[in-house]
Amino acid sequence: MKLPFEQPMIKKINAGMPSKFGMRPTLKPIDNIDGVPVNELIEKYGSPLFVISEQTIRETYREAKQAFETRYPKVQFAWSYKTNYLNAVCKTFHQEGAWAEVVSGMEYDKAMQNGVKGSQIIFNGPSKSKADLEKAVTNDSLIHIDHFDELFLILEIAQKSDKKPKVAIRVNMDTGIYPKWDRFGFNYENGEAWEALNRIMLSDKLELVGLHTHIGTYIMTPNAYKTAATKLADLAYNVERKYKHNVKYIDLGGGFASKNTLKGAYYTGIDTVPSFEEYAEAISGALISSNLNPEQMPVLILETGRALIDDAGYILGTVIANKRLSDGRRSLIADIGVNLLFTSFWYEHEIYPAKETTQFTEDTTIYGPLCMNIDILRATIDFPVLKTGDQIVIKRTGAYNMTQWMQFIHNRPAVVMIDENGESHIVREQETLDNIMSNENLPEHLK
Repeated sequence: MKLPFEQPMIKKINAGMPSKFGMRPTLKPIDNIDGVPVNELIEKYGSPLFVISEQTIRETYREAKQAFETRYPKVQFAWSYKTNYLNAVCKTFHQEGAWAEVVSGMEYDKAMQNGVKGSQIIFNGPSKSKADLEKAVTNDSLIHIDHFDELFLILEIAQKSDKKPKVAIRVNMDTGIYPKWDRFGFNYENGEAWEALNRIMLSDKLELVGLHTHIGTYIMTPNAYKTAATKLADLAYNVERKYKHNVKYIDLGGGFASKNTLKGAYYTGIDTVPSFEEYAEAISGALISSNLNPEQMPVLILETGRALIDDAGYILGTVIANKRLSDGRRSLIADIGVNLLFTSFWYEHEIYPAKETTQFTEDTTIYGPLCMNIDILRATIDFPVLKTGDQIVIKRTGAYNMTQWMQFIHNRPAVVMIDENGESHIVREQETLDNIMSNENLPEHLK
């Protein structure tokens, strides 16, 4: 068989002492996921293809749970539906014991259809309709109030209901993370949160069950959570002291970073992202050191999504073409677009060939298939020369891509889950033109 031609090139070799993380490793291919060959998955289900590892979901969840339960006596996770609300993913987390955290009526209904008890659904978000709130009150769900208008609406609903709504407030605060997330909830520093709590307690129509904050996303500093937990514990203590009322839980939200590498970062995410143990140490330390009654410590609720699911997701694709740009740089076109990999705007995703390749690598721009100039998966990556038809694997795509993806120019692909026994299952069918056109109506004069 004739060997492929490799273009001669002069390339600078960076020799010398290794960095603190050792010598740069050779790019090894990912030829299987949980023992299932990549080429077989693509042959069976098509390309591109999302793949979810059930085993990784369960292992990651158990790791996070152990980190917190060994440091704090009462811990409850709630799966963040917006991160990935495919039923197969949600059901896996619920089997592991996670409640549901939702931010819309659509997500609320999805959680109910997935068999989650109403009392184990946390309803967050700034946009809850009156019908949504009435449904949540009827089902004994935990409603996290975002603003005063919502508080007044719930009080109105409570007057006509035979049930006492179970509520918490979302609190925003200064934790040293900038920009501050002050769009959501009631502010701690200016007294707005304390005013909201007093209104709830004095109304006698609502049951205050918890306090909630979500300080941001991809938080790399565990100490910020320590500050947040301290401030929520301070509010809980003030309620306890003034009204002789103990809140049942403190909810620290999510925002834990996954091991993806943010654009512009100097070191890789896998080397710099805090562990679950570090987050747990900061949060639990603040709560157990607070003035809260040690005999009635609140349940610690966590809504982390990204850190629990990112590692479990892959997207497989195929090389469409290679070409040289006008300045001489090499580029590769794959069949994975930014309409599917939304997080490529945030991350320098790890991209690997699906089989052994030549040792020759070159700085490469990897484009998607969309007829849009912004369709760039990696602006520059040291990558081997692949041929048309070769396959690639992109790691850590489990968070947000399967909820923020969109049909644009190309249909959305199938999603496959590989179970703990190495069997693959379609958990979402590939879209067809009929799917896309099913909700369209054509006026009579255009038929």
